[in-house]
Amino acid sequence: MKYNDLVVEKNTRPTRKGRGISAGQGKTAGRGTKGQKARTGHRKMPVGFMGGQRAIMQAVPKLKGFKSFHPKAEVVYTDRLNGLKGKVDNYAMAEASLISSPFVKVKVITRGELTAKIDLETQFASKTAVEAIKKAGGSFKKVAILQKPAKKEA
Repeated sequence: MKYNDLVVEKNTRPTRKGRGISAGQGKTAGRGTKGQKARTGHRKMPVGFMGGQRAIMQAVPKLKGFKSFHPKAEVVYTDRLNGLKGKVDNYAMAEASLISSPFVKVKVITRGELTAKIDLETQFASKTAVEAIKKAGGSFKKVAILQKPAKKEA
């Protein structure tokens, strides 16, 4: 048997703090001397508390506003769809430069008059926009957001 083959578990017991000098954690029990953190109940201080002076979070200036990482839907108006025919989806609207990319959320909203008969397939449409599409002889189908194709690693 070799020394490194021995299986010995540590016999660790919790240290009994403040039980005399021979116990290793006697007298001040590792808390230092005096001060707020040496007293009992010091863990109830709020995070960032700096002994009564102004905390760093209060001293640092804050930024204006709130930035949402939730992407907003791009808006397309019904009168802009008059130039399109047949099946109109995100790809067709991106080719017609009505939206920035076929991989964004799209909401169709009523403005003006829709005369073209289209079969609209987007993520969102207002009730009045759906009514206008049906009135023009078309249809609306709600579809999921298109995912970008994964890049192939070479």
